[in-house]
Amino acid sequence: MIIGVGIDMIEVERVNEKIDKRNGFKEKIFSEGEIAFCESKKNKTENYAARFAAKEAFLKATGLGLTLGHQLSEIEIVNDDLGKPSFNLTGEVKKKSLEKNWNKIHLSLSHLKNVACAIVIIEE
Repeated sequence: MIIGVGIDMIEVERVNEKIDKRNGFKEKIFSEGEIAFCESKKNKTENYAARFAAKEAFLKATGLGLTLGHQLSEIEIVNDDLGKPSFNLTGEVKKKSLEKNWNKIHLSLSHLKNVACAIVIIEE
């Protein structure tokens, strides 16, 4: 049974401005693994933006939004050997996912030079 669907779209430049400020935004929002992944890419800002959109889409799909009580870095986006993205939930977000029976979480990311988007479907 589908619990929720979330979608988010963001301008890549907005994320770039936040990352460039060197005020801890990157470390607060993204896990060490996500930072390493994005920094290794030629189009790193597009990858950061897609991951940010995925975190926002996830929050929308939960139906709880910002009331989830979490750190965004606990919602980690990882890629398998073929590049397929998925979530690695940790900390309080993982506890909530177990409590709420979010057994299967689907994720699709897309990005262009100027915009990134993500869609999330959570199933019981």
